[in-house]
Amino acid sequence: MSEKVLTIGHSPDADDAFMFYALTHNKLPITGMKFEHVLTDIESLNKRAMRKGNGEQTLLDITAASLHAYPYIAKDYQILSCGASMGKGYGPIVVSKDTRLAGGTEIAVPGEYTSALLALKLFMTDFKYRVMPFDKIMPAVMNGEVKAGLIIHEGQITYADDGLNIVVDLGKWWLEKTGLPLPLGINLVRRTLDEKLKHTINQSIKDSIAYGFAHEDEAMSYAAKYSRGLDMKRVKQFALMYVNAYTLEPGKEGRAGIEEFIKQAAANKLIPDVKVEFIS
Repeated sequence: MSEKVLTIGHSPDADDAFMFYALTHNKLPITGMKFEHVLTDIESLNKRAMRKGNGEQTLLDITAASLHAYPYIAKDYQILSCGASMGKGYGPIVVSKDTRLAGGTEIAVPGEYTSALLALKLFMTDFKYRVMPFDKIMPAVMNGEVKAGLIIHEGQITYADDGLNIVVDLGKWWLEKTGLPLPLGINLVRRTLDEKLKHTINQSIKDSIAYGFAHEDEAMSYAAKYSRGLDMKRVKQFALMYVNAYTLEPGKEGRAGIEEFIKQAAANKLIPDVKVEFIS
């Protein structure tokens, strides 16, 4: 029997590398399907799923995406119940050389459809923003090109090395506001795939995450290749911030966080209202 080849998109970052280690290294006994990995930044994955930019119209079978993008692509995708990136009491941060920001400040952000930007819009309305590649934001703040930057990925734990201050931690703010973890990234599967196959995909990704937890040293060694120079202690710190118990299964609390994020953003007319639909 020939294997079904499935395209799967995720970011070339330490947390995703840790999550998908077992799948990228054939550590699991998967039969009947084969994954073709597509590595690119989250905003590019968002736009591909939305059929925006570069003439790219081919939808990936499985893709990581920002929760912010979900309402625009829900017609094509459902949310897998594993693979979510969310933190309880921590999340994307706004950094600056200053400790406070004046109204109307321009903030560099890592993408129009990132959940970090949507959370920032929920937190404050009186700001301007400029989209930049995520890894160019801290240098832009440091050299004075912009007053502040919205930081995702490993910059959340390295900002102080560059003499920057946290102006706001959006995950901490969200927890104080709602009592819930802040959802950022999700894994999606195409609606048109066979229902049994969707559940098999979901279980395979869940098994890959569980394998990483059970074989942490080897999975972290692989993740370190995508850490942009972090030492191993910080690789582990960052990867486990966003590959955690919610990633295996969001549970009642994680699902409530996802639903509340969509609900509040829709109520503020920042996104279309949409029903949140999981593959269990």
